[in-house]
Amino acid sequence: MKKNIILIGFMGVGKGTTARAYAKKYGVFNIDTDDLIESKENMKIKEIFKEYGEEKFRSLEQECANWIEKSVRDSFISCGGGFYKVNNLKKLGVVVFLDASYDWIYNRLSTAKNAKSKLKKRPLFSEPQKAKKLYKEREKAYKKVADIVINVENKDLIDIIKEINKKVYS
Repeated sequence: MKKNIILIGFMGVGKGTTARAYAKKYGVFNIDTDDLIESKENMKIKEIFKEYGEEKFRSLEQECANWIEKSVRDSFISCGGGFYKVNNLKKLGVVVFLDASYDWIYNRLSTAKNAKSKLKKRPLFSEPQKAKKLYKEREKAYKKVADIVINVENKDLIDIIKEINKKVYS
């Protein structure tokens, strides 16, 4: 891998799953921005939001992006749903947007083996109207900042990671 691949998309679309599978198949490191922030702050994302608010969390995302820009090479980076807003996104690597409809994402989460924990980790889905509104706002923004768009609906994971690799390196 000659450059970072930056994976963006709506919560629950499968960024983490895709990143882990890609890293394993192609022998690269996978970094999750939410995990980095949780580790740095020694708090869960929802605790950061609850205690300090969204503005603080967004500043932590920017701090994380700055560190990635300065320090990370040859890695596959899965990002939180709002990470696309960092001001240096394009300097981090090739931006790949995993695209799927809101209904497909919600169905993916609610029918997963561990659906309860998947939905609990994403409390916004307990308010479907709010979640859908946020999805609609973000969908256009994701497409605008992406270098590559991959539709993941009803696709096999191995096909998704092969498509990412082909589009990034062709």
